[in-house]
Amino acid sequence: MVSRRGLFGFAGLALAAGPALAATEAKPDVSGLKSLTTNVQPISKAERAARIEKAQRLMAERGVSALLLEPGSSMTYFTGVRWNRSERTTAAVIPAKGAVVIVTPAFEEPSVRESLAVDGEVRPWNEHESPFERIAQALADGGAGSGTLAVEATTRFFIVEGVRAAAPGVTVTSGDPIVRGCRMIKSPAELALMQAASDVTLAALRYVHPRVKPGMTAGEIGAMMNAATAALGARPDFALVLLNDASAYPHGSEKPQVVREGGVILMDCGADVHGYQSDISRTWVHGTPSAKQRKVWDTVKRGQEIALATAKLGTPCGAVDDAVRAFYEKEGWGPGYKLPGLSHRTGHGIGMDGHEPSFFVHGDTTPLAPGMCFSDEPGIYIPGEFGIRMEDCLYMTETGPKLFSAFAKSIDDPI
Repeated sequence: MVSRRGLFGFAGLALAAGPALAATEAKPDVSGLKSLTTNVQPISKAERAARIEKAQRLMAERGVSALLLEPGSSMTYFTGVRWNRSERTTAAVIPAKGAVVIVTPAFEEPSVRESLAVDGEVRPWNEHESPFERIAQALADGGAGSGTLAVEATTRFFIVEGVRAAAPGVTVTSGDPIVRGCRMIKSPAELALMQAASDVTLAALRYVHPRVKPGMTAGEIGAMMNAATAALGARPDFALVLLNDASAYPHGSEKPQVVREGGVILMDCGADVHGYQSDISRTWVHGTPSAKQRKVWDTVKRGQEIALATAKLGTPCGAVDDAVRAFYEKEGWGPGYKLPGLSHRTGHGIGMDGHEPSFFVHGDTTPLAPGMCFSDEPGIYIPGEFGIRMEDCLYMTETGPKLFSAFAKSIDDPI
C-alpha cells in the first residue's frame, strides 16, 4: 500500500521536478553515513499479545463479538502481518475470546505466515473458493457467528458485503472505538521507534542542507534525502521538495523548479523504522533571505511554539489549532483557513501511519492524553510568492508535551 505521505512525497517530486524526476534513479554518494538504528528493537511478540488483549477488553465492554481487519497498518499493529491489498481477500479476525485467525489465498499462506507475530491460525482459501465463507466460519468458531462484528474503518466495501452475505446473522459496526482505543496511545516501545525515525530524518536533513546547490531540481534533492535516510538505517517514506513559488502549495505544483538565489527551499520528509513514522519539515532560503521571508519564517516558528505551549493534558486537540490561528490572525494572516495564511490544520496524529487520528484541527474535541503523538506544523502560504513550513512531532507525557526533534533555530540555521 502507498501511504498518503508516500503518495504526496512522490507526487511532490513529480510535480515540482517534471522531467528531472529521472534524476531520482541516480544514487548519491552517502558512503560516509552510518546507521543510527543498529540497536533499535522492533515491537515484541509480548507487546502484540497485549494489544490483542486490550482490543478484546474493549470488545467486551461494547458488546462486540469480533474485529475484522484488512491488510494495512492496523493488521500489522495487532498481528505483525505485512501484506498488500488486492482483489484476493486477506483478512484477520480477532474474536472477543480466543486466538487470531488469518484468512488468505492458499498460495500466499507461506508468505503470510512469515510475518505473523502472534499465536494464531492461518486458514487458506483456494482460487475457486470463497474467502468470505472462511471468514464466516472463523467468526462462528470464535462464537461470533451471530454477534456484532466491528470492522476496521479502511476495510473495502466488497469485503464487508461478502462477509454479510456469508454470515447473515452478523451485525456490522465501526471498529474505530476499538482500533483507535488501542492505537492512539503509544507505548514506550512505540515511542522509541518513532524517536529513532525522527533522529534519522533530522540527521539526513543535516546532511542534505549544505549540499543543495543552485540549479538542482526537486528530484535531485529528494534522491539525496532518500539515499541519506537509507544509509542512516531507516526506510525512506517520502521526501517532498518544494522550490521557490511552488512552496506556496503545501503538496506541490506542476511548474518545474530549480534552486535559485533568493528562492525558498521547503523539505517535508519522513522515514520508517520497524513500521513507525517520522515527519519533519524544514524551510530555508538559498542565499540571503528577504525581510519578508525572514518575518514569515519567524512567525511560523512562533506558531509552532504556541502550539506546543497550548498542548496540555486534557486540552481538546482543536484548541491547539485555534490558538495558532488566533495568533496568525493578529499578525494579518487568514482569517481562518483563508490564504495568504494557514490553509491546513496545525497538526495530525502520527504513529504507524503518517496521518492518524486525532488532529490539531478546529472542532476536534479529543482530550490530549499521555502517549498521544502529533505533528506541529503551522505553515504560512502566500500564493504566487512562497510558503514556509516547519514541522516537528511531539508526544504527550504525564507532564505535558515533549518533542521528538528540536525546533529549527532560525532561517539562517534552519535544520
